[in-house]
Amino acid sequence: MTQHARQSGHFGRTTVGLALAITILLLASPAAAQNASNATLARVLVLGTGGTIAGQASARAGNAYDSGKVSSADLIAAVPGMDKLARISAEQISSIGSQDMNDKVWFDLARRIRAAIDSNEVDGIVITHGTDTMEETAFFLQNVIDTDLPVVLVGSMRPSTAIGADGPANLYEAMRVASAPEARGRGVLVVLNDTIHGARWVTKTNTTSVETFRSPDAGPVGYVDTGSLRFLQPAAPAKGAKLKLPEAPPLPRVDIIYSHANMDAAPIEDAVKRGAKGIVLAGVGDGNSSKAAIDALAAAAKQGVVVVRASRVGSGFVNRNVEVEDDKLGFAVSLDLNPQKARVLLELLIANGVTDPKAVQQAYGATP
Repeated sequence: MTQHARQSGHFGRTTVGLALAITILLLASPAAAQNASNATLARVLVLGTGGTIAGQASARAGNAYDSGKVSSADLIAAVPGMDKLARISAEQISSIGSQDMNDKVWFDLARRIRAAIDSNEVDGIVITHGTDTMEETAFFLQNVIDTDLPVVLVGSMRPSTAIGADGPANLYEAMRVASAPEARGRGVLVVLNDTIHGARWVTKTNTTSVETFRSPDAGPVGYVDTGSLRFLQPAAPAKGAKLKLPEAPPLPRVDIIYSHANMDAAPIEDAVKRGAKGIVLAGVGDGNSSKAAIDALAAAAKQGVVVVRASRVGSGFVNRNVEVEDDKLGFAVSLDLNPQKARVLLELLIANGVTDPKAVQQAYGATP
């Protein structure tokens, strides 16, 4: 036998022996085995903001409850098996109902997420959030956070103390998504009721149903349950401009004006007087409104107020220059964005100095 062969044989026996010793050590020490297993799990940071998912029964009569009473750490502890999905850390950003969501909380979320990504402390983020304004927070983050790591918002339609509470299952499924490699590169996601939605398209469609979140113009991006995770399409760059987060809140004032029959100019003129830097029209049909309202919006645009036409209808696109002469009047259109998301984007655009109607339109996704 050559010296090389003897050395190779010695190396092989040494390797086998080392592996056997490690195996014996792990079998003899359950804690060591558990630590070795945990080391392979994704690191997920849970950021709590409050909402129904953290709600508790109220002293008020009936089905009343108070939002944001349970911490994110306690929510995690109440769900069996979470520790098998990821190495989880939890922090509380706020404890509010999402009807009270505000610029400060948005800024705090964005900065904490950026810090976690920049310091390489996480592989994914889960945000517990009320459902009322979840789509707006998701879309805000979509536009200011540039990362391929999963950022997942989750909530519930029933409080934690309710019979049939949906929060535990939703939180478990959000953790599955946030810890999954195949969730990377898909932008900000919303997970409820076994369904995964993209931030640009998702919206709340029912006041009380657990199936409230839909994506009318695009459909869900995937499905998740306790046994499986399925995305419907390969990951693709999420649609949405990446805009600079201003130094401090608040964002510039943008008002949503809801169009209706027999509408006059008063709501629009009042918004301008109150200092609105932008106006989003929640128009009838294809983003239209009365002649008085359109004339008032045109006058506002001439004063430097940025005007975007959206629609109060629950689905469909708002088209340029079809019923309204956008080029002539200096308007932009929201395309597939509903009024509340159109407002979020316009706030960020104005904060970044983007006010020219053509540049605004490009940011919404269409070239004039």
